[in-house]
Amino acid sequence: MFKKIGTYLEMIKVEHTLFALPFAFMGAILGSAVVFDHLPSWGDIGWIFLAMFGARSAAFGLNRLTDQYIDAKNPRTAGRAIPAGLLKPFEVIIFIILSFAVFFWATYELDPFAFRLLPIAIFLLVIYSFTKRFTWLCHVVLGLTTALAPLGGWVAVTGQVDWKALLFYVALAFWTAGFDVIYACQDQEFDEKEGLYSIPSRFGLQHALWFARGFHVITAVGFIVLFFITPLSWWYLIGMIIALGILFYQHYILSPNDMSRLQTAFFTMNSTLSIVLFVFTLIDLVVRYL
Repeated sequence: MFKKIGTYLEMIKVEHTLFALPFAFMGAILGSAVVFDHLPSWGDIGWIFLAMFGARSAAFGLNRLTDQYIDAKNPRTAGRAIPAGLLKPFEVIIFIILSFAVFFWATYELDPFAFRLLPIAIFLLVIYSFTKRFTWLCHVVLGLTTALAPLGGWVAVTGQVDWKALLFYVALAFWTAGFDVIYACQDQEFDEKEGLYSIPSRFGLQHALWFARGFHVITAVGFIVLFFITPLSWWYLIGMIIALGILFYQHYILSPNDMSRLQTAFFTMNSTLSIVLFVFTLIDLVVRYL
């Protein structure tokens, strides 16, 4: 039983939650501060965690299900749960249904407006799994999908979407798109061979890294503007400077001729960035409301 649970957790890459979860919480505390001038309740934080876990689990399960035959051909992904025979497709389908149920339940408990926006979230969660089959903009679609976590956190506690929330959403969408381009560089040759669409397979490694840098410039601008249009003060500023330093460093250690540190750039740098920015934002707002 525990082995099976471990297989499900590995399938959804639970450790990658470190990318999105801190920003989901950041969206909640920042939205509450901007709109209501106070921090959200612990109850809201709990439901946001549950909604995010359900949505993310459903999305990963759907991606693994739709990509099972592609994964089986790729030496890097052939060991994933379905192609390796660790999980049967019907088991993954049940997992997806249960995950969506958790997502619906948690969103319903949070806010009526957030619940009415569910069709948009579901559309993006579903469509992303197919985008590599027809567009190299799949990285941007992933960004728009993943950034629903912080936008959802904002909407869940405020019941509204304003331009500040959308700025935060766009900044994080391009952050995800940028590091997904970096991640896709390791599959460039496979994607070309199989006729799959990605920026590395369409434009090559050198241009792909420039795409990633451009996307992250948009992210950096968004983080900077956020400082000036919200109640955030110097604690956030310190965290933002550290985060932008991390963003710069992940590009510094990569080049078309040396991608040996790709995993460090992808996982270590980006998970650290999200935690750092969330922690400093939290400190900033906790100090403000003490």
